[in-house]
Amino acid sequence: MKNVLSPLLLLFTFISFAQTKILSWNIENFGKSKSNTELNYIAKTISAYDIIAIQEVVAGNGGAQTVAKLTELLNEKGNKWDYNISDPTSSSSYKTERYAFIWKTHKIKLKNKPWLEKKYNLEIDREPYFGTFEINKKTITLVNFHAITQKKQPETEIKYFKFLPSEYPNLNLVFLGDFNCPEKHTVFIPLKKMGYNSVLKNQKTTLKHKCKNNICLASEFDNIFYKSSSVKVINSGVIKFYEDFDSLQAARKVSDHIPIWFEISLN
Repeated sequence: MKNVLSPLLLLFTFISFAQTKILSWNIENFGKSKSNTELNYIAKTISAYDIIAIQEVVAGNGGAQTVAKLTELLNEKGNKWDYNISDPTSSSSYKTERYAFIWKTHKIKLKNKPWLEKKYNLEIDREPYFGTFEINKKTITLVNFHAITQKKQPETEIKYFKFLPSEYPNLNLVFLGDFNCPEKHTVFIPLKKMGYNSVLKNQKTTLKHKCKNNICLASEFDNIFYKSSSVKVINSGVIKFYEDFDSLQAARKVSDHIPIWFEISLN
């Protein structure tokens, strides 16, 4: 029996390492305003994933410290995690923020230092944060992004994303975050023509202030765009964390967006 189980165990271990779960979450005003209870809840919610991309980390006092605290809480749950935080985005006309990546070190290696993309920083208020990760000797570069609000026309920023694959021809780019814009918008057509697919379709990801007729989500803002020739999607979805709370007001103390995720293997 032992000889039969061992190869199966090895196969299961290989499959679990070959597949990687990546989660993206705009955690509203992520900084010192988050209580220990809220941080523990966030850690519990994301602990099953391998790489976490966070948007809306407070640029000023408390943002970086809160990411470090969240990583400590994750480390208490049995896996070793590491993190990297961006400098504040260079926006002068809008709300400057930071981004963060957190990852499990036994499965994921960070390659080189993540960077804020400066080429279009005059055209993009909160320039995206690039992080390249090695997974089973293959690499993926996550482009972590938080667009300006819908009222400010985020498509005026997103239109520059079509230039990034040619700027980085050797990188396997995955665009993820809060685009404040649905994937069906025409601004994404150039990326789609290059072979990029969206993980979510017709999926709302922001919380209303009140549920109406059991409808609690408002807008299709968060998504993940990947190149189908280099990334195989095994599974994907959202986490309706607000269902754990008695009211949307209580849930919104954690965030006004729900986490989105996909499980992948690299071709």
